[in-house]
Amino acid sequence: MDFKLVSEYAPTGDQPEAIAQLINAIESRVQHNTLLGVTGSGKTFTMANVIEHFNRPTIVLSHNKTLAAQLYGEFKNFFPDNAVEYFVSYYDYYQPEAYLPTTDTYIEKDLSINDEIEKMRLSATSALLSGRRDVIVVSSVSCLYGIGNPADFHATSIKLAVGDEISYKHFLYRLVEALYTRTEIELTPATFRVKGDTVDIMTAFGDNCYRITMFDKEVESIQLIDPATGRCIEEKEEITIYPANMFVTTKERIHTAVQQIYLDLGERIAFFEKEGRTMEAQRIKQRVEYDLEMIKELGYCPGIENYSRYFDGRAEGTRPFCLLDYFPEDYLMIIDESHVTLPQVHAMFGGDRARKENLVEYGFRLPAAKDNRPLRFDEFESMMGTTIYVSATPADYELAKSEGVVIEQLIRPTGLVDPPIEVRPTENQIDNLIEEIDRCVKRDDKVLVTTITKRMAEELSKYFDRTGIRNRYIHSDVDTLERVQILEDLRAGMFDVLVGVNLLREGLDLPEVGLVVILDADKEGFLRNVRSITQIAGRAARHTQGRVIMYADQCTDSMRVAIEQSNRRREKQISYNIEHNKMPRTAQKSGTGQSLLLGPGKPEDMTAYPIVEEHYAVAADVKQEYNAPQTIDSKVLDEMITRAREEMERAAKELDFDAAIRHRNRMYELQKIRDAEIGVKK
Repeated sequence: MDFKLVSEYAPTGDQPEAIAQLINAIESRVQHNTLLGVTGSGKTFTMANVIEHFNRPTIVLSHNKTLAAQLYGEFKNFFPDNAVEYFVSYYDYYQPEAYLPTTDTYIEKDLSINDEIEKMRLSATSALLSGRRDVIVVSSVSCLYGIGNPADFHATSIKLAVGDEISYKHFLYRLVEALYTRTEIELTPATFRVKGDTVDIMTAFGDNCYRITMFDKEVESIQLIDPATGRCIEEKEEITIYPANMFVTTKERIHTAVQQIYLDLGERIAFFEKEGRTMEAQRIKQRVEYDLEMIKELGYCPGIENYSRYFDGRAEGTRPFCLLDYFPEDYLMIIDESHVTLPQVHAMFGGDRARKENLVEYGFRLPAAKDNRPLRFDEFESMMGTTIYVSATPADYELAKSEGVVIEQLIRPTGLVDPPIEVRPTENQIDNLIEEIDRCVKRDDKVLVTTITKRMAEELSKYFDRTGIRNRYIHSDVDTLERVQILEDLRAGMFDVLVGVNLLREGLDLPEVGLVVILDADKEGFLRNVRSITQIAGRAARHTQGRVIMYADQCTDSMRVAIEQSNRRREKQISYNIEHNKMPRTAQKSGTGQSLLLGPGKPEDMTAYPIVEEHYAVAADVKQEYNAPQTIDSKVLDEMITRAREEMERAAKELDFDAAIRHRNRMYELQKIRDAEIGVKK
């Protein structure tokens, strides 16, 4: 099946040129391509057009789960009839096994697996092995960690067709070998139920349930059924049942692996005894023998991934199998926010190896555990297919790989231009900031404030609380799901100011943000280099009156370059708008994660002011305010009221009565607005 892009929009602005350049480059067999696309220019839509043109299996690599989920939603919306899959780490909580020799502390592995994400990972691998070409896998860097051998995964898959001859007992044995569990009660994913000559099977992913009816040794019928009622939904001619786990292997491999593990265990014990380290020798003997007994009896053991080299049949030092092994040779790789994603890939191997070295050195694991690892960067490079680096601020690596040839996408289909950047002195900066926040709150705009440290973010948030500013803070110590909730609350109007450190950078789609504030902008370093400043400023680029204020006592090279680049982009964007008589309009974000940035909007989405030179001033005009009548849908108001009530109750349970009062007041305000809206309609 071919890719079919579904969208009510057509490429606009400089999207058509960027799409054509990418297609021409890839058709000319250029392996490394860089797309420099500003925030809000519709980079995802451009990528979708390129994917549709080449019709190749594609992996979209993102640097965190939140952005991966956003991209997954957008591509799912673009390609509703194709296989769009999601592949990220399936741990809700993960504490890796470790040993700290300085304090003689052993930390046992502890984890919590998200069953839904595990099903989606299985769905991704199954779609790739099915031979389909219309597959897009949106993935985090989890795709570089070891998973099962694709040959074994394929070998343990069960293909059935009506009329096939197969031994009934052999069929059940193969289901067990594929890690399906027999049950006599309700069917759950990766289980099967036997009644006479009929076998009901619920697949490990999706919620498909099949009924296989056999007569003697022949498959008489295959039906897709409702697991609750048993009603036939559809007759099937053939199906493929994929294993219930990616770490699956054959019985022959298990036998061979166990023998090799015993041999390596003997060598390791002899090594420790020769060194006079009897405690380590006894430790490794007890731990490995216990694991082997479990493997022989049950087929698995806790930490079985540390023996993956044996089960994969790999030589010492060779890389593990990973998701990239499941793709065909001509696959397409898209690296989103490449300036962040690639350094993350670079660092993964070193962090994992440092932890494993201690475990091996002190007798907790065999040396083979070091071969259960993420890919080294050179291994990752050797597996890269035709690659497109996507970023608003490409790093040196991408520029070098693409030999300095960069495809620019600077025009936003919404007509929005880069926000003006203003530099202000740090003297009385907080008082000045509060005045700016008050102006934004009156216009019902949201504000992002970025600090240098987590402590500063928390202290500033407390100060805002004391001054009556509704705010929250966000940084890496805040749980992943809570971060998503905080961003949703900001968009829903639960608070006005979000304070953060480094999470308010790449990929955040927040059209409500009218002001971005960068504190300590002159503190040159990772958090205030050219790329960081450009990315942070981009968060205000989805609002018609978005502005950026940097507080600093000197203009660093990074600040100067960032402002110069912004002014160059603004000049090109303004010229395009004037030439095409286009009025900027605030970007709107759909519920599926797809932004309406890809074409002309409805009249009510347009701003009420014409394109005039005053709007494009380099410095922000703090006196200019734009007040337009706005109405809010009653359903949205009801949702906001419900959320405010839940926040109030949660704060009360935590004995945070100040926060509870703020949420209660917000709830009352929303109720008044709703009552007023109802009165107007009447």
